[in-house]
Amino acid sequence: MGFDGFRPLDEKILVEYLKATPSLAAKLGNQFDDLEIKEVGDGNLNFVYIVITPAGSLVIKQALPYIRCIGESWPMTKERAYFEASTLQEHGRLCSEHVPEVYHFDRTMCLIGMRYLEPPHIILRKGLIAGIEYPFLAEHMSEYMAKTLFYTSLLYLTTTNHKSAVAKYCGNVELCRLTEQVIFSDPYKVSEYNRWTTPYLDADAEVVRGDNILKLEIAELKSKFCERTQALIHGDLHTGSVMVTTESTQVIDPEFSFYAPMGFDVGAFIGNLILAYFAQDGHSNEGADRKLYKVWILKTISETWNLFNMKFTALWDKHKDGPGEAYLPEIYNNQDLQLLIKKKYMDDLFHDTLGFGAAKMIRRIVGVAHVEDFESIKEASKRADCERKALNFAKTLLKDMRQFQKIEEVVSAIQLLNTR
Repeated sequence: MGFDGFRPLDEKILVEYLKATPSLAAKLGNQFDDLEIKEVGDGNLNFVYIVITPAGSLVIKQALPYIRCIGESWPMTKERAYFEASTLQEHGRLCSEHVPEVYHFDRTMCLIGMRYLEPPHIILRKGLIAGIEYPFLAEHMSEYMAKTLFYTSLLYLTTTNHKSAVAKYCGNVELCRLTEQVIFSDPYKVSEYNRWTTPYLDADAEVVRGDNILKLEIAELKSKFCERTQALIHGDLHTGSVMVTTESTQVIDPEFSFYAPMGFDVGAFIGNLILAYFAQDGHSNEGADRKLYKVWILKTISETWNLFNMKFTALWDKHKDGPGEAYLPEIYNNQDLQLLIKKKYMDDLFHDTLGFGAAKMIRRIVGVAHVEDFESIKEASKRADCERKALNFAKTLLKDMRQFQKIEEVVSAIQLLNTR
């Protein structure tokens, strides 16, 4: 039961809609007298309402036909809600402990009803700015990435099932094109959407736009992103797409999802942790220098990759005789060869992670959408100092990604640059 056509929500329409939709009304205990509604969509693309009654709660998310933070001058397909709901359901099936449950999806209204992640859940990015340690973060995120990426790849799927899933997600082309533009194109040219901490970073932005080696590397990453359908990725897995408490980790907002290189997800998450690290000096003050917190972030970066590597390869071992058609057991039929294959696969995935992570960092400093980690540093010159260190590290990582063999070497390089 829904509405006949698309209608943007307001509170009145929302209440009507909830009453008319049994699966949602039931979650609220069919109680509408004492309804508390809060619009919290601080993202760029959607309306998000939290709905609470004494008997239950839920979140309603509606995709708008334009980019909310820019307005109707930048139209955007509403169909993305279909892909977001599909991925929440698919990733939820594969890793239910770290993906909020979907209660209802309405394709006409571009509307998803799902679990409300109650307080004290907050957006991870805000927790990192506040200097809060999350002891299970690496454990949980590595679990989420290992399961969602392994089970949607040819290591587990037949080529027939994989291709049919790829075909479905090719429909999310508009959000893919947005990613192509803001990550692989805009930062490397003059674009009306680019911005940076001016005047401090004017020269730095110009250096990015004139760096031939950087452009060669970004072209290769763009080619992989557009052409390689490795697994069903989240597509926007930064620290603003994760909600946390000290015990719980929940991944939200997969509207950019499609079949693409696995390293794009792993790199997005690790790249955003590196941004958080470089922002810490801008959040330290006399009473708290954040030194210990920076150590925790670096430890989390190492653990995230190492645990992911361990869990992903464990799933591979567990299903080595399963339906996956990437490496047929009749061909890869001895242990030496299996070890060689695994090493090459994980080395390539590691380098993809570093490359895509670096690209995500660069775009957050000289591209269109920035991160609160830096933006919340009030003093512009101090903010620019933090951003410059992060930008210089990202450029090094992008150009030299193949020189790194272990995540510990990446962490050492971060520390080295930060002491300069």
